[in-house]
Amino acid sequence: MEAMEINATSGGAEGQHDIYHQKPENKDEEGAPHSEDEQEKHKEKMGKKTLADVIQEMKTFLWNSEKRECMGRTAQSWGLILLFYLILYMFLAGMFSFCIYGLLLTLSPYTPTYRDRVSPPGVMIRPYIHGFTIAFNVSEPSTWTPYVNSMHHFLQAYDDNVQEEKNIECPAGHYFVQDGAESEEKKACQFKRSQLQNCSGIEDPTFGYSTGQPCILLKMNRIIGYRPGYGMPVSVNCAIQKGNESALQSVDFYPGNGTFDLMYYPYYGKLTHVNYTSPLVALHFTAVKKNDFVPIQCRLNGEGIVNDVTNDRFLGRITFTLSIRM
Repeated sequence: MEAMEINATSGGAEGQHDIYHQKPENKDEEGAPHSEDEQEKHKEKMGKKTLADVIQEMKTFLWNSEKRECMGRTAQSWGLILLFYLILYMFLAGMFSFCIYGLLLTLSPYTPTYRDRVSPPGVMIRPYIHGFTIAFNVSEPSTWTPYVNSMHHFLQAYDDNVQEEKNIECPAGHYFVQDGAESEEKKACQFKRSQLQNCSGIEDPTFGYSTGQPCILLKMNRIIGYRPGYGMPVSVNCAIQKGNESALQSVDFYPGNGTFDLMYYPYYGKLTHVNYTSPLVALHFTAVKKNDFVPIQCRLNGEGIVNDVTNDRFLGRITFTLSIRM
């Protein structure tokens, strides 16, 4: 009997042990259909909305006739929020206008407030039509006529009769400093077209382009109050930038020896220096290599002039290319 009880007990223990190990399997088996049921119910629930339902919900959102709401807000709610933003933006606009007005009160329309970081002047040339390459064929007038027309148009303000009528004669070699109120109109010194001599376009209306000896005008950019050269005139020199130096054998400079006279400085700004015309230096290339591209660099020279900054090719210098075909 004891043996049978032991066997029964051990058998029961083994049975319980098997049942114990089978529980996780039963749980998985029970959980699988449960999750599948939930997924099916979820799909059924989501599938109940049709396109018509979605459109109806959108219409109700845009205008709910029962609650008299437009996009979830009543007319009173929309009125209050629009009033709020109207007042807010009116306040911001008023504050911005007040700040600008206060800033303008501190600025002068005649001269810049801060000029301590103004660089020495840059340089530009005329004619300037197709960039910094002046290319033409002497035997084809259509190729150089645009340059000639550009020169005549630019020099109209320098006509002798215009300069005599609007500007005054000044003593050379001295700055023309004009005292008085900042708003007082300033006088300008005459720079007559005839001072450019062979590059004036008076004796030779083609400025030398018809003979393969072109003229190019060089001018410094205007800077209010700037006095170049520290009491000495600023001069100009030109040379080949890269290549054989014999490609440029002769350049004539007008007026004089190619200097910017001190009497044209300082410049007082366009509001008060109304008739001011920038002084020019004419470059007459009388002997330059033909049928080739000749890169030329012209530099300003004088006290306080900077012409060797690598990242600014217009500061105190300018580079252009001549291509004259015969």
